[in-house]
Amino acid sequence: MFQSPVRVAIAVSALVVATTAVPSAIDSTRAPARSPLPAAPLDSALLKSYRWRGIGPDRGGRSIAVSGVKGRPREAYFGATGGGLWKTTDGGASWSPITDGLIKSASVGAVAVSESNPDVVYIGLGETCIRGNIMAGDGIYKSTDAGKTWTQVGFDGGGKQNISKIRVHPTNPDIVWAAVFGFHGAPNDERGVFKTTDGGKTWKKVLYRDDRTGAIDISVDRTNPNVLYAALWEAYRVEYQMSSGGPGSGLYKSTDGGDTWTEITRNKGLPAGVVGRIGVAVSGADPNRVYALVENENGGLFRSDDAGATWTLANGNRSIRQRAFYYTHITADTKNKDVVYALNTSLFRSADAGKTLTSVGQGTHGDHHDLWVDPDDATHLVNGNDGGGAISYETGRRWSGQAFPTAQFYHVVTTKHIPYHVCGSQQDNSTACVASGGGAGGGGGGGATGNRYGWLARSCCSFASAQLPVFT
Repeated sequence: MFQSPVRVAIAVSALVVATTAVPSAIDSTRAPARSPLPAAPLDSALLKSYRWRGIGPDRGGRSIAVSGVKGRPREAYFGATGGGLWKTTDGGASWSPITDGLIKSASVGAVAVSESNPDVVYIGLGETCIRGNIMAGDGIYKSTDAGKTWTQVGFDGGGKQNISKIRVHPTNPDIVWAAVFGFHGAPNDERGVFKTTDGGKTWKKVLYRDDRTGAIDISVDRTNPNVLYAALWEAYRVEYQMSSGGPGSGLYKSTDGGDTWTEITRNKGLPAGVVGRIGVAVSGADPNRVYALVENENGGLFRSDDAGATWTLANGNRSIRQRAFYYTHITADTKNKDVVYALNTSLFRSADAGKTLTSVGQGTHGDHHDLWVDPDDATHLVNGNDGGGAISYETGRRWSGQAFPTAQFYHVVTTKHIPYHVCGSQQDNSTACVASGGGAGGGGGGGATGNRYGWLARSCCSFASAQLPVFT
């Protein structure tokens, strides 16, 4: 699982730590030791003998993209922000990586499965929840055999591209819309909403504002796929600052399959002033019911009962508005127009059109970024959060486990134990240590303490930054 250059670089760093750190025992009663000689370079023949091996830990990491499969309720996919695409065929009891060595990027930020031909799967690479650490990607890939093989079908972007969402026509797997965010740290023209009618062979840019504004969300009316809603977002993130919102941001509607668009950002009931990120979802139960989660000084969850012509503020609670650049995700139920999900640090469900919210994500990891609701059974959910993918068949009352090696590590250290331990601080989790010989490992063991952002290792020898499960 180290197909990308980023992953190899991390693995090499860990290897250097593991092979050059020499444990020693010092008797404090003896004279001070001489200064060590400069380390000699490793022999190239010795380096060639090394083989990569995963040593864990089996703890899930961040996911911002998931999809179930209509008609195959035991199948689902989740995209790991640093570990490729994963698939289950047993309802989440086990998961397997299915893109290792088959795609050129490690971060999967969009997943879509055709409802009319579930063997057709599209994935978009890169990240659009623009936190402080972002792994960009190289466009969109397509599989026609349920993930066994993959073909790149556009938006390479020199490995700097970020795809927000992919939506497939409900009855035609060759008609696809892609929300392309673009480069997260620089202007570029390949951004906005794109459409293909030939399965990705060619793409047409159908909604575009400017080279600083990307597309962040798309929602398709299941009862009439010619009706779509899309959100554009003017935003960027660089090493020392970020910006969310500006004149480029806005909400749009199409009634001709995405060929032309009308801006509805300033329709009656929506907030005035600067607009940032927007999440949009049209109800599968009633095409006139549309929800929009809007980043704005007076933002919140807005509801329309006339297909976007007018809007009402349903809920302005900060719990669904905080850290808007990272969240602002909304999903409408497929069977009940009054049921809607708002994703933030908690996974909220409303059964009264957004007026009141109940958390249904307590049985899985926090920080929620994507949700799929089964068109055939609205109790069947697939959730993407900072622990990976999770499945519920009980409307969130119980969730599948997340024991897979997709954790993101901010730092990696090795200790002077014999055999040595490898420890690191996992994103949105605790410190984890594993024996160098392998094993699932656990939090805080092996002589290290720390938290989600930093580390402190006792008797450590060296360190390296990492974004992925540890390889030696």
